[in-house]
Amino acid sequence: MFHFLIPCLLLSSLSHAFPAPAPVPSITVYGPGGAVYPTASGSSGAPSATQGNSGWVNALNAYNNVRLQPPPLPEPMPPTAFSIALPSQAQNMPGLSIPQRGEFWGFSIEMSVVQQVIGRNASFIQVPFLNLLANVAERAGRVRVRVGGNTQETATLVDSLRDNAIIEKDKSVDGASARTGQTPTLVYTSELFNLLSHVSALVNAKWYLGIPMNDTSNLRLQIAETADAILGDNVLGYQVGNEPDLYASHGHRPPTYNVSDYSDEFGVIMNAVQQDSKITSRNNLIAPSLQGTWTPEDLFTTGFLDSYASSLSTIAMEHYPDQNCAAEFPDGGYGDIKDPQTVFPNYLTHTSGQKLVQPYLNTATIAQQLGKEFMMFETNTASCGGFPGVSDSFASAIWAVDYGLQMAYSNFTGALLHVGGQNVSYNPFTPPPTNMSTFEKWTVGPIFYSTIFMAEALGNSNTSRVVDLSANGGNEFTPAYAIYEEHALARIALVNYMNGQDGQGSYTATISVGGVQVGEPNDTPAQVKVKYLLAPSVSEKDQITWANQTFGGRFQADGRLSGTEFVQTITCNQGANTCDIPVPAPGAALVFLSGDAQAATDPPTHTFATTSVTRGVPTIDASALATSNGHGGRMPLSGTSKGSSGGAGALTVPVSLSLTSCLFGILVLLR
Repeated sequence: MFHFLIPCLLLSSLSHAFPAPAPVPSITVYGPGGAVYPTASGSSGAPSATQGNSGWVNALNAYNNVRLQPPPLPEPMPPTAFSIALPSQAQNMPGLSIPQRGEFWGFSIEMSVVQQVIGRNASFIQVPFLNLLANVAERAGRVRVRVGGNTQETATLVDSLRDNAIIEKDKSVDGASARTGQTPTLVYTSELFNLLSHVSALVNAKWYLGIPMNDTSNLRLQIAETADAILGDNVLGYQVGNEPDLYASHGHRPPTYNVSDYSDEFGVIMNAVQQDSKITSRNNLIAPSLQGTWTPEDLFTTGFLDSYASSLSTIAMEHYPDQNCAAEFPDGGYGDIKDPQTVFPNYLTHTSGQKLVQPYLNTATIAQQLGKEFMMFETNTASCGGFPGVSDSFASAIWAVDYGLQMAYSNFTGALLHVGGQNVSYNPFTPPPTNMSTFEKWTVGPIFYSTIFMAEALGNSNTSRVVDLSANGGNEFTPAYAIYEEHALARIALVNYMNGQDGQGSYTATISVGGVQVGEPNDTPAQVKVKYLLAPSVSEKDQITWANQTFGGRFQADGRLSGTEFVQTITCNQGANTCDIPVPAPGAALVFLSGDAQAATDPPTHTFATTSVTRGVPTIDASALATSNGHGGRMPLSGTSKGSSGGAGALTVPVSLSLTSCLFGILVLLR
């Protein structure tokens, strides 16, 4: 039961939708008396234009038209028929990970884009965002979201802002260079935390926030004080330092700034938190969030963990496999521009994820010994906004499936995919730009599908243990994982990085459960269920399906899967103790060894419809967004790694008509 009045959730008016299962009224209001269907007193008057009439849209990386040539089939080809023998009991499978949760993949949202991605305020929540979170939360049990990044470092709490905004840039930074990555001051109000609280009331979302570290002589702990008071246990932790190993190169610290300096500054903040009576959760700090310039071992040799482990809930890192900084910032000193076509094959191999986790295996062991979470706190395909044609292709989806499972196998306890602005190509989801927000839907990036796959692969029992099977002789194009749940084999994940050509590239994995090879009685089931993540090619951007359902292409998503779900049933040969699982090229298959294993991860998803009555289209100043991620006016809005980018022109959010019932704490929702 809520102990405060909940304002209306105002829903974005969007067109070109997939047909809803049944007609719904414009607004459904849920209050103490049940559902009410008020009569609208206005209409949107939205223009009839579509994105096809706005050529400038394709200039934004989030909607680029770059389509790459799929790599040729490998030479020599890997075997396209191979066997995998698995024990049915976890005790007989060596190398299993620690128990993992289905919420493994979460999201990292740049603080400066909260109003565009999450909501204008606590009375205006972006419903597609709710739907997308619900898709993960109802499969995994909950979903984790970070609000932070470079812009958290200068964030300052104020009493109010013009036009009831909850976040805005206080001033522009003129002449900021691409090299230093200066970040303008960001100001916010406590309404930010009311917004997040209302999201958590609708979807089981938990939050990570960041304590500013730009000036440790004048600490600003209000973000923790206020969030503790409003969000309570919906806050999972507070990050202290966002990529401190880049502070010197970004001009935020002297060139001599080193691991000892960061360790000392962390201690200043930790002591202040411990002494602040307004902060009720004092041992949930997150650090060190290194980008890779320093190694974890560099920092740990200073005695960092010996001194501060008791105040840490999570040991965190932030890393991207590559960067596209030269293309985004030609004058930034990043060298030659990288060709997306050339780097494309790097995302179509199992070795990518293996190389990414390798530097952190020692830290994962240390985190276990200390009883701490170990997270990749920010990642995606490439910093500086990703590679057009790569980061927004189907390749990114199957890459993230493999990378996520590889992290789980390597005893990370979670990872967050970064979400930036309109000028990045790697976004898991992107709201429409400018006036298009009144008549166009969102765009769901291919990489988002990996979060659904991962949630279903790990389930919501919090007991799933993962092992990399080194399948097919350890071939880099055909990775496979087994997931054991409650001590028994529950699911198998199979990935095919090859792009089908001339009828070649697909493979069949013959699964055997139990049997002489593993020293157990035969235990292959009579049949298995299989869900497929598929697209016509690795370079595909729009025609992507999970179990025959899709979020749609660009400007087609309201956050709900559309289409009829199809789960394939495959009959096994119990006499031979085998089950043949075909895996198309390209694609990924999730094999459920029992009906219970599938049903546990596939509950009915409660989602929210996106119809509403709107009037007016207030815009947010493009100049305020252009410098809001720490790189000055020449560097667009987005990610927080070195040179990360992602800006936008003016973004808009429609203002919905007020309903008298809002005054009585009635929540406006649609489902």
